[in-house]
Amino acid sequence: MAFLEIENLNSGYGDVNVLSDISLSIEKGEIIALVGSNGAGKSTLLKTISGLLTPTSGKIIFNGKDITGISPDKIIRDKIIHIPEGRKLFSDMSIEENLLMGAYSRKDKSIMKDLDNTYLLFPILEERRKQKAGSLSGGEQQMLALGKGLMGDPDLLLIDEMSLGLAPVIVDDLISIIKDLNASGKTIFIVEQDVRLALENSNFAYILDTGSITLKGKSEELIKNPDIKKAYLGM
Repeated sequence: MAFLEIENLNSGYGDVNVLSDISLSIEKGEIIALVGSNGAGKSTLLKTISGLLTPTSGKIIFNGKDITGISPDKIIRDKIIHIPEGRKLFSDMSIEENLLMGAYSRKDKSIMKDLDNTYLLFPILEERRKQKAGSLSGGEQQMLALGKGLMGDPDLLLIDEMSLGLAPVIVDDLISIIKDLNASGKTIFIVEQDVRLALENSNFAYILDTGSITLKGKSEELIKNPDIKKAYLGM
């Protein structure tokens, strides 16, 4: 069985069904991308995996355990960490306080060691660790959001629209860090509106269109697909 297995998942908001019979799998140690246009249901899927939404039907199996419909705090303890679109930081708290909040569910003795490692990944966060999160630039806030997620010691990292609104040079830096994290053993599921960025930096990808998976395959093959080029890459 795959590290994460989603079977015939239906989910949405109240009476509005957004996702229709979604099935996908993620193998341990991969970078998987979910791409599609705005409103396709990408964020809804991540919210359902992380317990923020309860599916109406289907299953979510993580590391051999059925986690369908369990609470977000239990999902976090199972080491699935969701970095939402818009970062969702504690703007009036300092950088360091935000990072430590990312580890609130942990009981182990490695939290301060992981804080040091996070500062090694993002030196600018260490330089400004007493500064309020709300005063940071968009790129710095995204670094903090990623660092906060890493402080949860994830086995699976869900990242929603990391590149949104950021300068290309900042995005390149963040992608480099994502690849380093993956090389160190982290499994990463990225959701992106920037289809080219996602396909160029993942192993495998799923195309989501109006709540349904319409295409899947190795990213290096999908980026050459004429339909993908026409619909998403402006070619």
